[in-house]
Amino acid sequence: MRSSQPSIREIVSHSGHAAGLSTYSGWVEILRDLVGLSRALDFRTEAEAKHEVMLRLFTSVFYGLSNNYVLKNSTNLKSNSFLSSAAKSIHHFILIPCMHQALQALTTNQQPLLVLLEKHIRTIQVSHLLLTVRKTQAVLYVLHRLLDHGITTNLVVSIDSALDLAWLLHGRGSQYVNMELKKLFSFPHVLQTSPASSSPDVESTASGNQSDDVIPCKRAKLHSESVEKEEGPFGVPNFTLDPQILCHTFSPCDGPSAGACTFGQITHLEIRTCGPDSLKVLSFSLPTFFCLQSLSLHSKSIFRELDVLEFAGALQQLSDSGCSSLIQLSIGLLPHVGLMKTLLNASPRLTSLCVEFQTAIWGLQFNLDHAGTAEPNTSELLLEKLTVKVIQLQTDLHFLTSVLRRSPHLASLYIAGMRLPTGCSQSQLLSTLSESNHSLKALTFEDIKLCDCLPDILKLLRGCMLEELSFNDCRLLERCINPEKSLVELVAALKMPSLHSLSLAQNRLAKNVCVLAELFSDQSQSSLKQLDLRSNFIQPADLLEFAKRLMIHPPPHRLTLDLRKNPGDRDPETWNMALKRLQSSSFLLVEGWKSTDTMVDHISNM
Repeated sequence: MRSSQPSIREIVSHSGHAAGLSTYSGWVEILRDLVGLSRALDFRTEAEAKHEVMLRLFTSVFYGLSNNYVLKNSTNLKSNSFLSSAAKSIHHFILIPCMHQALQALTTNQQPLLVLLEKHIRTIQVSHLLLTVRKTQAVLYVLHRLLDHGITTNLVVSIDSALDLAWLLHGRGSQYVNMELKKLFSFPHVLQTSPASSSPDVESTASGNQSDDVIPCKRAKLHSESVEKEEGPFGVPNFTLDPQILCHTFSPCDGPSAGACTFGQITHLEIRTCGPDSLKVLSFSLPTFFCLQSLSLHSKSIFRELDVLEFAGALQQLSDSGCSSLIQLSIGLLPHVGLMKTLLNASPRLTSLCVEFQTAIWGLQFNLDHAGTAEPNTSELLLEKLTVKVIQLQTDLHFLTSVLRRSPHLASLYIAGMRLPTGCSQSQLLSTLSESNHSLKALTFEDIKLCDCLPDILKLLRGCMLEELSFNDCRLLERCINPEKSLVELVAALKMPSLHSLSLAQNRLAKNVCVLAELFSDQSQSSLKQLDLRSNFIQPADLLEFAKRLMIHPPPHRLTLDLRKNPGDRDPETWNMALKRLQSSSFLLVEGWKSTDTMVDHISNM
């Protein structure tokens, strides 16, 4: 039975309040309508679910986008009162440059909404800017107001344009000045400093282009070009790109003073489509980017090794300056696992590193340890969080274990996709963790074969105080002579008082799921609050037996139990009976199952 949703009247009236208006399940029901059940259930707290609802509704209404939920509730949603209320409750703004009309409205009749966004938006997400198109002036003005006059410090960009990135970074932390951008800023156009001084010719020409241009309070006058023309004779825009000038141009005459234009500071930067040109701009900017705390770079193609080395050199300069604030770095796709050590040596004060590797099918791979002639760096690292994703046929474990030995403060580790040469085992990795990383609180293995490592897993679990543990698609019971006995041993080691989240997704537990009920038996029962059993081919009869055992040994805390992607439709009556019994002790995450997905599930667990 679906829970009641917060009414639209409630959303419009109270969305700006900090206190929760409705229950978690109510916000999830709205998300279910907006994005589907499976995606909705990924938001685990009321605050997360509420913000996602408000962000999606605000974005749809602001840009005039349609979906079934907005259409059903259009009378209440399509109003300035909703936009104003939503603006107070969201901290993320998605800027879509091609939606000119909505963004231009922020420079005219929707100026009060822009003021609200300045007070609440901490993160801006933006795609291409199209700096040579006049309509982009409104986009640049909105960006300037949020980044330089508002509280926004986090920037997420999906831009593979060096010039666009240079405009976004200009003056907002780094001292680097892009020369091509500087030429555009200094292009000879004159801004009238008061409406009275504007010439009639310019005024009349501009009024003839109201469909394309924002009507600013103070208009730009060009020396020799008509405003109908967007580029000069050399392909250079004949309108201003300077945010300082734009601010004075578009600020309302009868509104509050915009105040002095000072540049803001970008502390968190994420580039989702970082090409070679963008990486070069960033490499120039980094050495003096002293306010930058977090940097995330992702490329759809594999970065060239020489480009990464140049980037590492910029990191080294920033680190050597003694003024660096950078503590979080995420980068991928890298062509060689040895680059992880290069990046850490260039920026040894990182506390969080996420790296993703994929074997390059072109070019040479270099030995980044200088052909083994350099002394190995054994200096202690400050790493507290490490994420390593590997997409290649075989991996040498040494690149990872050497870093783990240097990271005694490591509290969170995520490793995915590591393939070892035939005949090798992940035992060395687990042994290194047992010996060197006693501070681990969160550990995730994904798509890693661990079926021959049970003794090492047990030793690791007994020697640390994990709070979160995930063995996702690790083939834990594959080739076990007695799978049930192996799982019983694992369950006994998992009964640690610190552990509150456990994921065993995609391990084909099947009928052995019943053993997991023993987590809550005896005096040394588990303190688990979340248990993820997705994609384990759990049949209805096996789930019912698990439910019966759980009723005998109920969890001490209400358990969030994820049962998605298990074949409940094999026997719906038994499955629903099992779910009914589980509801007394668990909050269930379930969704429909199609028997046609069975082969997909089987293949994913082979």
